[in-house]
Amino acid sequence: MVYLDFEKPLADIEGKAEELRAMARKSEDAVDVEKEAAALDKKASDLLQELYKNLNPWRKTQVARHPDRPHCREYISALFTEYTPLAGDRAFGDDHAVMGGLARLNDMPCMVIGHEKGHDTKSRILHNFGMARPEGYRKAIRLMDLAHRFGLPVIMLVDTQGAYPGKGAEERGQSEAIARCTQKCLEIGVPLVTVIIGEGGSGGAVAFATANRIAMLEHSIYSVISPEGCASILWRDSEKMRDAADALKLTAQDLKKLEVIDRIIPEPLGGAQRAPQQAIKAVGEEITAMLEELKGMKPADLIKDRRQKFLSMGSKSLA
Repeated sequence: MVYLDFEKPLADIEGKAEELRAMARKSEDAVDVEKEAAALDKKASDLLQELYKNLNPWRKTQVARHPDRPHCREYISALFTEYTPLAGDRAFGDDHAVMGGLARLNDMPCMVIGHEKGHDTKSRILHNFGMARPEGYRKAIRLMDLAHRFGLPVIMLVDTQGAYPGKGAEERGQSEAIARCTQKCLEIGVPLVTVIIGEGGSGGAVAFATANRIAMLEHSIYSVISPEGCASILWRDSEKMRDAADALKLTAQDLKKLEVIDRIIPEPLGGAQRAPQQAIKAVGEEITAMLEELKGMKPADLIKDRRQKFLSMGSKSLA
């Protein structure tokens, strides 16, 4: 288990409980040791509940970035059957930061597309830490066109700190690719639903989140810029990221009040990283519910619903 900074007291308690159990396995006084370990378990459970009862925006940002949270690949493996990955943008190459393809959700044919960060050093480098290049967004456009042609609903899974800002990406038209991807989301006449499963950063996330229905996991974030980036620009001090996180209103709870998103998906106590299968199941149920809401709508009505959703954003405030 990887512990976040604010979870260090919890790490100490759970570590001591595990040490006691390790000792019990080597001695004959297992019963007495188990009682002490159970008491520590209770203390850890109470502390976990206290820590996660009212997370501030910066702590939510840390949880959203937790390396053990389930990623796009885990969601696709658990929720979809007959997944057939499709690669390449038919112009430059394939981008491993974006994965997508044809699949079935509860035996319903669909197109699933998402950001993949990777789970260890090797896979994170392969997937560029989930930061898509232009060919990733152009691949998504190609898959959305395919879904539109065959009348398949599109399911997007967002988990990126933003589009890749490298020189090569800019040379290949990064901003144009993001804009075209966003435009394509607004044009397709099939149901389009998005779930933000971790980070939703900048235009790199918006290009996948211009949907009929948008849901966020309870401890995920969605913002125009990262707290560190915001702090560097406004205060010229990245250490002010906590202030920036408060100001950005990037939590699911704030964005629901602002009507930027439609649903908040509850996470297991301690975050999705502590019970990945439970979190994945909750996301699957929410995707099914959102698609059910859109079932039977005509293509023109789906497009109108999507456009109106985004035209009306900004009419609400937290004041």
